[in-house]
Amino acid sequence: MSELVVQRLQEKFGEKILEVSAFRGDEEVIVGRADYVDVIRFLRDDPATAMDLFGDLTAVDYPEREGPRFDVVVFLRSIEKRHRIRVRVRAADGESVPTITEIYAGANWAERECFDMFGIPFEGHPDLRRILLYDEFEGHPLRKDYPIDRAQPLVEYREVSDIEKLPPFGIEEGQPFARVDWEARLAGRNKQVSPALGVHQGQRRMLSDSEIAKAERERVRLEKEASEAEIAAEAENGESNEGAK
Repeated sequence: MSELVVQRLQEKFGEKILEVSAFRGDEEVIVGRADYVDVIRFLRDDPATAMDLFGDLTAVDYPEREGPRFDVVVFLRSIEKRHRIRVRVRAADGESVPTITEIYAGANWAERECFDMFGIPFEGHPDLRRILLYDEFEGHPLRKDYPIDRAQPLVEYREVSDIEKLPPFGIEEGQPFARVDWEARLAGRNKQVSPALGVHQGQRRMLSDSEIAKAERERVRLEKEASEAEIAAEAENGESNEGAK
């Protein structure tokens, strides 16, 4: 059904639809920056497309590609028509992309996240500032050339008036961003920082040394023993009933 959306776009915009592709039923079009907003608005307002649901907006980084480095990708869907489409617009490093917040209010936070993580500015955005990271954070961590071991400036916890705010995370709730020398802490020890890697390799993760984590492991162990005892008791009762017959 999404093929009809592509056809409608080509009828309306012609050569302004620069590329069309489809993969496993997901149609996608690439448009120029000058036509980007008009295409998005058309998809929402045209009765044949009726894209009334803004799904998401994100970016893809191609640092070694000739030409514009970034693809900004918008995911749209029609609840009524039950079709969907992706719209891409390309931007060079430092080049802005027009905002679509006046078309979809939900794009506000998505564009801010894209700006925060990739450093892509959105022209005309009503409140373009970081949304996940603090103001002093240097760089944009979802760029593929962002160094994984880069340490960020230490910033003291700040009280903010008129905002209900939680205190800083403890070690059981989160870990500092590139402020711990994990290689030194894990040297010669059968532990992993990543919980997923730890489980996969049968290892324990570093943060599991905390008292909260130990208590949680003990709770799981007791529940497992109780469950095994219940299964054994049911099996024993079953055998007794068979013997009585």
